[in-house]
Amino acid sequence: MAFRLPPLSSLRVFEAAARHRSFRKAADELNLTASAVSHAIQTLENWLGVELFSREARGLRLTSAGEAYAPLVNQALALLASATDRVPGRRPTGTLALSSAPTFASKILVPRLERFMAQFPNVHLTIDTSTRLVDLTLDDFDVAIRYLSIKKPAPNWTMLVPEMLVPVCAPSMKQRFAHSTLVELVSRNALIHVTSVSADWKHWFRANGLEPPPSIDDGIHIDTIHTAFDAAICGLGVVLGRRPLVDDDLASGRLVTLASQAIASDSAFWLVTSQTEFEKPEVKQFRQWLLCELGVASPAKTQLISTANH
Repeated sequence: MAFRLPPLSSLRVFEAAARHRSFRKAADELNLTASAVSHAIQTLENWLGVELFSREARGLRLTSAGEAYAPLVNQALALLASATDRVPGRRPTGTLALSSAPTFASKILVPRLERFMAQFPNVHLTIDTSTRLVDLTLDDFDVAIRYLSIKKPAPNWTMLVPEMLVPVCAPSMKQRFAHSTLVELVSRNALIHVTSVSADWKHWFRANGLEPPPSIDDGIHIDTIHTAFDAAICGLGVVLGRRPLVDDDLASGRLVTLASQAIASDSAFWLVTSQTEFEKPEVKQFRQWLLCELGVASPAKTQLISTANH
């Protein structure tokens, strides 16, 4: 049976443009120029004989034909990508595309990457640290590292490390408030809150059997964990250190623990793959290496995987 298909390259461009509702964002994703995206869409529209997008003053809008076509093209491309990944005996590609939570990348991954590169010199690694949601199949990522609360993970998800919370601050602040309780520090507006996570100071107080003081929400509010750590290092207040993210700062002495009560949060860092990428040679190598680095797996198994793929 002969398939009558438009140019496949134009279909991929259309899928990205329809998903983003933007030629510019599609161009950024596919590493094309906006002009190339516009040309591909025009080619597809000419082939189909219908308009797929309506160019309006407020931006790009899918026509009724585009609205009907877009989800079907998305499904078809996802199926094609899955079929390609499932080809028996598929050889290693020598590439690994990773999307990582920014703080995990800077605090945990990057300081250890030299050892990965030494062990797997033939794997070319690409790291993206944007916080946007990604489609592992259509966005060309092999694996993602995310900070999530998951009670029933999928079989192709791997827990890397659970998060532990402990109050930390700069050494100078510990000297100033050495004899103060955390409840007293709350009244002095000395707490730093991270607004992008759910397990913050209220969670820590209740987990320790304490009722959060009425003024618990006072103090500095910062949107990222990394910046909150920096604020604490500068002596601006006490922050909940999130282990293992804060471990390097504690080891260097930039931060010190103010209280010894470390409690588990309800979240962890997970390594996420699609079902088809879970057994990709480079993904297996990276997963086992990272688990070994975090003390979750044995180094012997990582060395075995390394030897088997050379």
